[in-house]
Amino acid sequence: MTQIERRARSSGPDVLIVDDEDDIRELLELTLLRLGLASDGAATLAEARQLLGERRYRLCLTDMRLPDGDGLELVRYISENVRDLPVAVITAFGSMDNAVTALKAGAFDYLSKPVSIEQLRALVKSVFSVNAKDDEDRGGKDNSSLTGESPAMQQVRLLIGKLARSQAPVFISGESGSGKERAARMIHDLGPRAAAPFVAVNCGAIPENLMESEFFGAKKGAFTGADCDRQGFFQAAHGGTLFLDEVGDLPLPMQVKLLRVIQEKKFRRLGDTVETAVDVRILSATHQNLKAMVDAARFRQDLFYRLNVIELRMPALRERSEDIPQLAEILLARLAESSGLPAAHLSASALKALKAYAFPGNVRELENILERALALSSGNAIEAEDLLLNPDDMGEANLSAPATPGKADLQDYLDEVERHVIADALEKAGGNRTAAARALGVTFRSLRYRLERLGIKEPTRD
Repeated sequence: MTQIERRARSSGPDVLIVDDEDDIRELLELTLLRLGLASDGAATLAEARQLLGERRYRLCLTDMRLPDGDGLELVRYISENVRDLPVAVITAFGSMDNAVTALKAGAFDYLSKPVSIEQLRALVKSVFSVNAKDDEDRGGKDNSSLTGESPAMQQVRLLIGKLARSQAPVFISGESGSGKERAARMIHDLGPRAAAPFVAVNCGAIPENLMESEFFGAKKGAFTGADCDRQGFFQAAHGGTLFLDEVGDLPLPMQVKLLRVIQEKKFRRLGDTVETAVDVRILSATHQNLKAMVDAARFRQDLFYRLNVIELRMPALRERSEDIPQLAEILLARLAESSGLPAAHLSASALKALKAYAFPGNVRELENILERALALSSGNAIEAEDLLLNPDDMGEANLSAPATPGKADLQDYLDEVERHVIADALEKAGGNRTAAARALGVTFRSLRYRLERLGIKEPTRD
């Protein structure tokens, strides 16, 4: 017996192996010993439940088929009775449906038969990283990157905390600008892969003819211009997380290749003759209705179910308007610091206008509005007029607006009214922009911005 085996034996069992085939249990036990882990074996569900009641394990490996039931029953039992125990299922080659079902039931991860030491090592590394973080009270980690105390955001953060412990693929849905990538980063940062790379890919920004080499890499000479070996996204994310943003933009041929990598956990570089094993967690997102794309045959159904094992929906900003004051305060402080401008705050009228705004661009649009307002305002107060909100996207605050020629002409109509009022104020002020701004009740910087936007040329300079 080696030194590492003796150390594992002396520390007590870490892993529970549940399989009715003696030779498979023995093979897994020996493989775990090489990794410094001792194990107990059970041939049935009944034996597994008994051992779980007697001892505390750090990992459970279970086959899907057992004499008195199946592995899913054990997954559910552990999820309900031993919630802090990660359980991984062992599936037959090509049985991805079973793996997906197990992940939905609460499994931490899955292994495909025949189980290789590389697979097992990656799983063990992930599991024991989780346990180490639990020992350090990882639950107290800062979650401020997704700000808000609305019920919707509290639920999002709660679910993210749960998802971080799993290795299951997560599909993040929501409108553009709602924080899908931030949610993906938080899942990564709170999970066992936090020290490994987080690689974010915008699938809609990659030309179709370059997709395969971008995702899987290429060997030197694989195509014209490939003058050296090139690493792809999967290799760059090895051991960590690959976030596929706007996954709905992937063309069908690429969807087939992505599906195979997810199922087999292997990929082949362009120009290579051998496959490379890869250990990544897949997170994906899109603002599109992926189910509708499946129905329209524009997205593969089998890939949809592989990616959408667990769904996290990011609420639109208009669904959590009570979070706007806190969000605005954080964003303004960040913007002021990065731009070197004095700190600013929102006036009561500006805050009221923001709460009545529909925010079609969500949090990203809020940040853009505040950045513009910070540049336009004078002093440390941002007024409603500094926000320059689009009237088409106002809610209650716009109900009292006068009738206009029609929605299609609304902006032109408003611009013309604003142009006339500003020109009249400038004429009365003798071309003095400072006096005109004072008469209009806006800041000098706000007036200057409007002059440029509306193309107004004042007769004289101050």
